[in-house]
Amino acid sequence: MGKVVILGVFVADTAYRAGRMPKMGETIMGNSFALGPGGKGSNQAVACARMGGETHIISKLGQDDFAKLALDTWADAGVVPHVEQRSDSYTGAAHIFIEDSTGDNAIIIAPGAAALIDVADIDAQSALIQSADVFVTQLEQSMAAALRGLEIARAAGVTTVLNPAPAAPLPDGMLALCDYVTPNETECEALTGIAVHTVADAERACQALCDLGVGTPIITMGEQGAFLYGHGLVPAVSAGAVVETTGAGDAFNGGFAAALSEMLSPLVAAQYGCAAAGISVTTAGTAPSMPSREIVDALIKSARLIF
Repeated sequence: MGKVVILGVFVADTAYRAGRMPKMGETIMGNSFALGPGGKGSNQAVACARMGGETHIISKLGQDDFAKLALDTWADAGVVPHVEQRSDSYTGAAHIFIEDSTGDNAIIIAPGAAALIDVADIDAQSALIQSADVFVTQLEQSMAAALRGLEIARAAGVTTVLNPAPAAPLPDGMLALCDYVTPNETECEALTGIAVHTVADAERACQALCDLGVGTPIITMGEQGAFLYGHGLVPAVSAGAVVETTGAGDAFNGGFAAALSEMLSPLVAAQYGCAAAGISVTTAGTAPSMPSREIVDALIKSARLIF
């Protein structure tokens, strides 16, 4: 079992399902509402822990009911928190619209206390980061904090993974600190200027990311799977009817990081990520949809997916 340290944000997901998105100034009736744990970093940590990785999360919370939801979620999944709770802020929250007919989503995030994570906080956790097999970060907390985490991990020889979400301009040299970068098609286009629709597009975009210093780019491509540079398309894995796609990218990243921490090859790790994502979309919610290692292994075995 490898050790994974994840820098990221917890937000309480407030999910609304309806037939369509309302227009500006319009009110429509929804079909359902759910409150649950979310945030990319938190979701990835839950996914990683359920895949069997020794998983630690660095974050900040408020002192409120949503903070209790975060701590309970991590305890249930086996994630070890390294978290400051702030009385002068609030635990983050997300508005999630889910289209009933497709399961596609649109999201607004207010990170709250997690937006206060700064470089000093990351330096205070340097020993933890240095002890990891894999370090993962996204861009929901400050860019400076993400950059510092990657710097500490890279200097210690820790495998580094950047999930560049939400899409944002990156500082010069940041991508060169990344052994792996895992954008989706939209995030990849923001980084490279190349629209990704096909495998050929993905190949060109990955080469552009390599030219920017990335070790191995991986583009998650929804129902197509994930394009792993140097290997090609790792096909998506179907585990049933799609209910909700909100947590699929986080399931991929968590599964991928857990497998990497076990010293599995990038190709096998990407297959684990695709299998975890394929299972996650069959269940509503984000953190609650993250599958266990037993379930992922069973799917992989039944489909004979390991290369």
